[in-house]
Amino acid sequence: MAMFRTLAAALALGAAVASPARATDVRFSLDWAFQGPQAPFLLALERGFFRDQGLNVTMDRGFGSGDVPVKIAAGAYDVGIADINPTIRMRLENPDSTLFTPFIIYDATALAVMTLKRQNITRPQDLAGKTLAAPETDAGRQLFPAFARAVGLDVNAVRWQTVSPQLRETMLVQGQANAITGFITSGILSLRAAGVPAADIVTFKYGDFGVDLYSTSLLTTRRWAEANPRAVTGLITAIVRGQIEARRDPAAAIAALKRRDPLINEAVERERMELGFTELTFTPHVLANGFGKIDMARLQRSIDIAREAFNIARPLNASDLYDPRYLPEASLLRVPQ
Repeated sequence: MAMFRTLAAALALGAAVASPARATDVRFSLDWAFQGPQAPFLLALERGFFRDQGLNVTMDRGFGSGDVPVKIAAGAYDVGIADINPTIRMRLENPDSTLFTPFIIYDATALAVMTLKRQNITRPQDLAGKTLAAPETDAGRQLFPAFARAVGLDVNAVRWQTVSPQLRETMLVQGQANAITGFITSGILSLRAAGVPAADIVTFKYGDFGVDLYSTSLLTTRRWAEANPRAVTGLITAIVRGQIEARRDPAAAIAALKRRDPLINEAVERERMELGFTELTFTPHVLANGFGKIDMARLQRSIDIAREAFNIARPLNASDLYDPRYLPEASLLRVPQ
């Protein structure tokens, strides 16, 4: 506990980045609805971690990792968090795009196909001829070709049913779809919340089948970052502080979430958040090395996986996608053990 307090004090000192004059306004999009994984960002906002960095942040819910970069590119938001892989696809298909990430938050991919035991889908190849439900902006749907390639499944062998985010799990539970794609933190816990026993959920994690991808990242444009470098560093500092504080005090994080959405199931959302911490954020690599220690060769491989999946010949260098120059000092990126 003392180590957590020491780190919190060190993070607070990072507020020296703040401008002595007027706070910088930042329009910030989350990647999804107000659920457990979004709680650390709301905790950071509520406790003034962004304000400590001289930032006046307005934070909205998101509608999928494929939607966030489109809105940032259009100027609706200055920054956002989203799975990096739809942005990789966008960069590959739009050479003029300057979207990039200065900070990768999830060290492992959250993408998965989820189904129920009664569907008798026991291996990914059994998805052939089946109907999958997901929003078009869902990162799991957009990167499904990479998963299909990895498991030897014809990507055209499945049918897609486009649904709104809130109906995805319902379609599976009601038998109107054979499987869904999405984040494990969204799909598994939403199915559990709908009354499905954990033992009845079958999950094919993309990472378990060789699709080794980074995931949720902070996104912005080069133009905005170059005009607001201190703001970018401040955002990263506040985000890290929020993640660490939510891990230390999960009840406070869920309370902040409930204040944004009073209808949440607190127990489910806490479990959802802690699943994300264990599987995605505080991985052994991050615990040992801190945030921001990105393996550029691994990131390049993930870019190439997307290129192959979408049959895009144009290359994209990892250094054009990820720029670590905006990271705060290393002491602010360490994780207490």
